[in-house]
Amino acid sequence: MAFSIKVNGSQHNVDVDGDTPLLWVLRDSLGLTGTKYGCDAGICGACTIHLGGVVTRSCAVAVQDAGDREVITIEALGGTHPLQNAWVEGDVSQCGYCQAGQIMTAAALIANGAKPTDADIDSAMSNICRCGTYNRIRAAIKRASGQV
Repeated sequence: MAFSIKVNGSQHNVDVDGDTPLLWVLRDSLGLTGTKYGCDAGICGACTIHLGGVVTRSCAVAVQDAGDREVITIEALGGTHPLQNAWVEGDVSQCGYCQAGQIMTAAALIANGAKPTDADIDSAMSNICRCGTYNRIRAAIKRASGQV
């Protein structure tokens, strides 16, 4: 079945089953491999994107349910987003696998100049990091939001 989806500002036509998760459309059909496969249950957050401006686990949303909402992936941040810079400066990553999802979740948190508290960060950042770099993630979010 053919679907038209807007990803990172560009319209794309894909021919996939309607129940195909957005994760696989992004990775396999569009070649956007920054969004990672993790748990396939919407829990870990490795596949986090923004769908219509909302933090979304792409493994848990079928392409047919995306509608006309724009998809934003880690690739749209271009490698120069303040969060990406703060991640490098704070040596956040260890294995790095979850980091695209972590950054996408954090980007929504600090959008529009927000300066989140520790409680805000703890509430929003439900992504799992097997390396346990949560304190560095919090510090990077504060740095990127201009609090450090």
